[in-house]
Order: sequence, then structure tokens, then C-alpha cells
Amino acid sequence: MPELQLTKWQLVRDGDVITTPHARLWPVRLPDGSAAMLKVSTETEERNGHRLLRWWDGDGAVRLLAHDHEAVLLERAQPGGSLRAMSIAGQDAQATALLCTAAERLHRPRSTVPEGLVPLQDWFQALLEPKVALSPLLEQCRSLASALLATQIEVRPLHGDLHHDNVLDGGGARGWLAIDPKRLLGDRAFDYTVLFCNPDLCGPDIHVATQPAIFDRRVDQVSALAGLERTRLLRWIAASAGLSAVWFLEDGCNADVDLAVAPMALRQLARTGG
Repeated sequence: MPELQLTKWQLVRDGDVITTPHARLWPVRLPDGSAAMLKVSTETEERNGHRLLRWWDGDGAVRLLAHDHEAVLLERAQPGGSLRAMSIAGQDAQATALLCTAAERLHRPRSTVPEGLVPLQDWFQALLEPKVALSPLLEQCRSLASALLATQIEVRPLHGDLHHDNVLDGGGARGWLAIDPKRLLGDRAFDYTVLFCNPDLCGPDIHVATQPAIFDRRVDQVSALAGLERTRLLRWIAASAGLSAVWFLEDGCNADVDLAVAPMALRQLARTGG
């Protein structure tokens, strides 16, 4: 545990360390006894997530309590429901609605946009200038991404990774709260795309997002709840899935989920003449 922050913020350890691919998290108690989470990340985007958390100020996301270099002290969401479990258990429409509500809260108009956000154009560089050979499918995703990025509308700060494991039950009046923002800046439609490849990407042997019937229902639901034109949403879904696929392929991993979702979006686009 980082002793510097433990002493500086007068924290008391309150559970076992949680390890993720890019961070370690310690449940702690503040001097007043309230629950918090101390997070130390090795990944640039996670380290800089404090910029948006401070800007959101607890409205739709966990509260940032303190920040010190690579360490952040966060409000700890209370144990509650899981959107991943909800989706797997046949309540995907409910989980999707909660994700849309979370996005809507995060996108509310606020004060001056914080500094240090990553333009969506930069976020897409792995797809726009790939280091791996692209299949015809991914070439189509790249073409869509290029056109979308050149014609962005409703530009605002974005979470960038809003999926079932990144929105937690805050309990009571706090509602469902986002964690781990990627601090992007771009077309708000992009923030609704990551959920279309999840919860399948949240863990092994999950098969929800790749079911055509669920995909079709999600498109209808998200388009209505988010107030997004259907063709625009489908284009962003294909572009986003293409980007995710390239990231996996660059790491030498399979991209089966993304490579199943992107064609579903493209087929719907073809049917609608988009």
C-alpha cells in the first residue's frame, strides 16, 4: 500500500487489495469513518481520469476526494447490483437503460471544459493508422471512422469506456456512478457505443452482445433514450468496434466480440441505406 498517501490522507485500510491490469486499489476508511477507495494506476489514461472526475463533481460519477501524482482517492460505491450480472441474467434492457442514464448525466452542460482531454481523433489513431493489416471489414470501419471524426457534432467531454463494469451502484440517492473515465473530447454519440460490445468483453464466456436479437433491440433502445439518429448511432458503433478490434489484434489477442458486433451494425446500415 502507498504509505505516503496513507499517512498524508490519514487513511485506514478496510479490505484486501484489488488488482486490475493497470492498477491496484485499496478499500480504505477516511478519518470520519466513511468508505473510500485508494487507486494507484500505471496507465496514463487512468492516471489522468481525475480531470473529468473533478469536473463532474460526483454528478453521475464517483466523487474525487483527493489526487496526488499517480494516486487518487475516490468515493467508494456501496455494494449493490451489477450491470454485468443484470445483463447476463436476462435483464439486458434494464442494464442498457441504466447505462444510457449514466451517459446522459455525464453529458449535462457544465462549466468550462477541463484541460488535458484527449480529442476523439487522437483516440482513433490505432484504427486510422493501423500497425496491423486490416481485413475488408476493418477497412470499412476505418472509412466510417474517418468520415465521422471529420463531421462531429454535439462535442463534449466523454467518459470513453462506459460499459457494464464501469458503472457501479452508488446506492440510494447517489444512483449508478461511473468509474475509470478515459477523459476524451468528442461527439457524444461515441459514449453510447462501448456498451454494444459488452458485457461480453467484461469476462470470459459471456455471450450477450453478440446475439443479433439483443443487438437490434439495443439499437432501438439507445437511439430512443439518447435521442440519437439511428444511422449516426450505427456508424459510430461500427467505428468503435473496429477500433477495439485493432487494439486487441495489435496485442496479439482475438477480437471475436468486436468482429461480431461491427458486421451487425454494418448490416443494419445497409438495410437503412446508411
